[in-house]
Amino acid sequence: MRTEIAAEPYPFAFEPARTALLIIDMQRDFLEPGGFGEMLGNDVSQLRRTIEPNKALLAAWRAAGLTVIHTREGHRPDLTDLPHAKKIRGRGPTTIGDAGPMGRILVRGEPGHDIIPELYPIPGEPVIDKPGKGAFHATDLFQILMTRGIARLVVTGVTTEVCVNTTVREANDRGFDCLVPEDCVGSYFPEFQAMGLAMIKAQGGIFGWVGRSADIIGALQTT
Repeated sequence: MRTEIAAEPYPFAFEPARTALLIIDMQRDFLEPGGFGEMLGNDVSQLRRTIEPNKALLAAWRAAGLTVIHTREGHRPDLTDLPHAKKIRGRGPTTIGDAGPMGRILVRGEPGHDIIPELYPIPGEPVIDKPGKGAFHATDLFQILMTRGIARLVVTGVTTEVCVNTTVREANDRGFDCLVPEDCVGSYFPEFQAMGLAMIKAQGGIFGWVGRSADIIGALQTT
């Protein structure tokens, strides 16, 4: 069944059976006090405000029996998939692979790399471990979506201007329609949050649509 969800720049055509919820990088090191994000001087409350809206949307999505996919940014323990340019960027005293507050920073299998308990995957929900910002780069996400007949994505997570925006742009180039609920995505910087959303919906929806989680949940309940 197809319906429309209120969004900008115009309503989003919603086909639940062909739509996946893609939750980007809701990882402990990014969102939890004492993690790598806070160690860098960021205000993690700017990201943590997205947890409750994501919980509500995820619960409704699961209740409808629809496809849920999670992503985590991180690298192999031997760092063989970590480009030197990414390792040294920022010139900080502590970088990817070094010991951090929750284990080695952005290394798969470390506590800080994992998804926060509030949104933890359940059996049957694929987890995409990605070495870059976009969820399609060097992963099997595209194959999973094709196998499941997915044509549209509801994209949530962090951060709005980096991994969310990159993934939406990658998805757009691969022919997917993307709806981004603004209350379910976050940035450490409010000005980047606003600009990241503005870029997605600009010029008639050049990369996708921006909406609200309540409208998506309402559509799920009526369909």
